[in-house]
Amino acid sequence: MYRLPSSPTRTLPPLIPAIMVIDAPASAKMLIDRRRVPLSCTMNAPVEPARTRAGTIDLAIAGMTCASCAGRIEKVLSRVPGVTSASVNLATERAQVTGLAPDPAKLIAAVTKAGYGATEIQPEAPPADHTPGVRRDLFHLIGAAVLTLPLLAGMVVPAWMLPGWTQFALASVVQFWFGARFYRAGWNAARALSGNMDLLVALGTTAAWGLSTWLWLRTGHAHGLYFDSSAMLITFILAGKVLEARARRGTATALNALMRLRPVTARVRRDGVDTDVPVAALRHGDLVIVRPGERIPVDGRIREGSAAIDASMLTGESLPVDHTVGDSVAAGSIDTDGLLLIETTAIGAETMLARIVRLVEDAQASKAPVQRLADRVSAVFVPVVLAIALATLIGWLAAGATASAAILNAVSVLVIACPCALGLATPTAIMVGTGMAARRGILIRDAAALERAHAVRVVAFDKTGTLTLGKPSLVRIEPARFLADAAALQAGSEHPLAEAVRVAAGGLALPGMTDFRALAGRGVTGTVDGRSLLLGNARLMTDNGIAVDLPEAEAMAAQGQTVSFLAEPGQLLAVLGFADTVKPGARAAIGRLHALGLHTVMLTGDGEGPASAVARQTGIESVHAGILPADKAAAVSALRANGSVVAMVGDGINDAPALAAADIGIAMAGGTDVAMETAGITLMRGDLALVADAIEVSRRTTRKIWQGLFWAFAYNVLGIPLAAFGYLSPMVAGGAMALSSVSVVANALLLRRWRS
Repeated sequence: MYRLPSSPTRTLPPLIPAIMVIDAPASAKMLIDRRRVPLSCTMNAPVEPARTRAGTIDLAIAGMTCASCAGRIEKVLSRVPGVTSASVNLATERAQVTGLAPDPAKLIAAVTKAGYGATEIQPEAPPADHTPGVRRDLFHLIGAAVLTLPLLAGMVVPAWMLPGWTQFALASVVQFWFGARFYRAGWNAARALSGNMDLLVALGTTAAWGLSTWLWLRTGHAHGLYFDSSAMLITFILAGKVLEARARRGTATALNALMRLRPVTARVRRDGVDTDVPVAALRHGDLVIVRPGERIPVDGRIREGSAAIDASMLTGESLPVDHTVGDSVAAGSIDTDGLLLIETTAIGAETMLARIVRLVEDAQASKAPVQRLADRVSAVFVPVVLAIALATLIGWLAAGATASAAILNAVSVLVIACPCALGLATPTAIMVGTGMAARRGILIRDAAALERAHAVRVVAFDKTGTLTLGKPSLVRIEPARFLADAAALQAGSEHPLAEAVRVAAGGLALPGMTDFRALAGRGVTGTVDGRSLLLGNARLMTDNGIAVDLPEAEAMAAQGQTVSFLAEPGQLLAVLGFADTVKPGARAAIGRLHALGLHTVMLTGDGEGPASAVARQTGIESVHAGILPADKAAAVSALRANGSVVAMVGDGINDAPALAAADIGIAMAGGTDVAMETAGITLMRGDLALVADAIEVSRRTTRKIWQGLFWAFAYNVLGIPLAAFGYLSPMVAGGAMALSSVSVVANALLLRRWRS
C-alpha cells in the first residue's frame, strides 16, 4: 500500500475545520443555488413579504404641460396636512406623496383646485391606457392643419390670398377650438398666480390673432394680416405635443412590458377539480396548473412535473433553466415545455414580479439631484419670459418700430420660450435608463442611485457567493486512488464538503459503508469494506494520534484550500484539498471594470490564503482578508476616506452594513427584501458582468440627462434673444419650441439602443 510520508506530529497552520464552510452563514449560502443564480436564489428561499410602502400614495396627474406645472403641483401637495414630501414626474405624469397617513381625497382636491386633474393609482393597477387622449390630440392636430393650410396658400401664391373674413373665420376656429386647451391650462395657472407653457402660448397666439383682427377691422384689407402666424403656431405646437406624447410613451415600454407579464387568469385545482379563476382570487397553498407555453401566474414551488423555465423578462437570463419537483418559480416567467403543478407561495403584491415593478416605478418617480437645477430655473422661468416679452415690446416701440412689428417680436419671445424641455430632460432619461436596466436584470432603486453610480471609482467585492459560487469543490486528493473510499465514507453526510467529495467521485463504484458517525467540528468516522476509517480536519487526526505535518497539506493550505485528511487508525491514507469555485466569467467581468478605469478590492472574512487565491484567479487588485461582516462597513468607509466614490458588491444578506456604508450598494441577492432595501442597485442574476453593465447604464443615462439639459437651456438661451431682436418670426419660433421638447425626448430614447 502506498503510504504518505510521516513526520513528527505537528499541527498545521490554522485551517478552516472540515465542518465549516467559508465566511457566511450556512442559511445564507443555502439560499442561493449558484447554478441558477439569481432567480433560484429567491425562489429556493421562503417567500418574503412584499416591501411595504406605508404612507406613500401615487397619483395620476392630468393636465401638466411643462416643468412649471410639475413644480406648481409639488408645492400644492406639500401644503396638504400630513404630507412630508411630494415628487411630481412630468414624463410619467405621476405624483408620489409620502407622509403620515395622507388623505387621498384631500390630495386630489388640492390638485383639482390648482387646475389639474388627479386620480389615485391603486396597487397592482395595470398601465394606464392613454390611447383616447392620444387620438384626441391627433384629431385636433389634423383639424388644425386642415384649416391652416388654406391660410398658408396666400404666402406661396399671392393670387390665392383668402378674403379677410375667411382668414378670420379659419384662424378663429383654430385659435379658440383646437387651441382651447392652452386657454384652459393657462387660465388655471394664472388663477393660481403661477405660469406655465400654456400661458405663454395662449398669450403669444392671442396677441398675433388680436393684432390681425384689429388690422382687418381697421383697414378691411386681406393683405398684411397675421392670421396664418397664429394658426400655424397652434398647429406647430399641437404637432409637437403629439410627437412628444408618442416619444414619452416609448420611455415607459420596459415598465409596461413588466406590468403585463402576469396572466389575468389561472387554472387552479381544488378538491380534485380544475377550474379557471381570476389571479386575484388565488390563495396561498392553491395548486395551479401551468401548461407548456403559458406564463406562470404566481410565485410557487413545483409539486409535480418538470420544465425549462424562461425567466428572461425578470432576470435578463437569456436561456431557460430546467426546474423540477421542489424548485421554486416566479410569476411572469414562461413554462416552455412541461406540464407543471405549482403550489402557490406568493400572490399579488407579494410576488417577485410585483416587487420588481414597484421598484422600477419608485425609481422612475424619484428625482435625480441634477433635476433640482431644472426645478429652480422652471420656478422663475415664466415670469422672466413675460418680463422679456414686455421689454421687447417696449423696446421696439421706443426704437420707432410699428406696433405690428413690436407685437410680433414680443409674440416670438413668448412662443419660443418653452420650459417643457427643461422638465423632460431628466425624467425621460431616467425612465429609459431604469427601464432598460430592468430588462437586463438590473434593478435601480432610485434616480439618485442611478446618477451617483456614474461617478464610482472603486468597486469592493465580497468573496463568498459574490466572486465565487459559494459551494466548495474537491480540487485535489493525494493519492487519488482513495477517492472512492472517501466518497463511500461521506455517503451518510449532508455537509457541503461531503457533497463535494461525492460529486468528485461521480461514476466510481463505491464500496459499502456501515457504522457511520458524524463528529461535530471535526469530521466523520465509519467502516468501509471492513476497515475503520476517519475523514476530517487536522484536529480529528491529532486527537487520534495521526501526524499531518505533510508537504502536500502545507501546499494546499498555502493555495487557500481547506484541507481534510482520510486515515485509518494509526495511519494516514490521503490528503484532500477543497476550494470555493470562482464564478464563470468572473475574470472577464473584473477586466471590464478595469477597462472602465475602476479600481477593484476584495473584502472577505476568509484568511489571506483563500482570499489571495481568488484574487489571482479573478484579477482583483487589492485584498482585505480576515474582516468580520460587522467590520466590512468600516473597511468601506476607509476606502471612501480619500474621496473616492465606492460601490460595494455583496450578496445582500450578511453584507447589508457594507452595502449601506458604500456610496452605491450593489446587491446580488436576486431580489430579496434585504437586498432591495439596503442596496441602491440589485442584480437579478449572479452574473458579475452586470456590475459593469450597471455602471455603464449610469454613465450613459447621466450623459443623456446633461445632453438634454444642455439642449433645453440652449434653445432658450439662443432662441429668446434672437426672437427679441427680431430674427425669428412667430412661426419659426413655434416650430423651434415644438422641436425642443421632441428632440430632448428623442435623445433620451437613444438609450434603448445600448447593448452590453
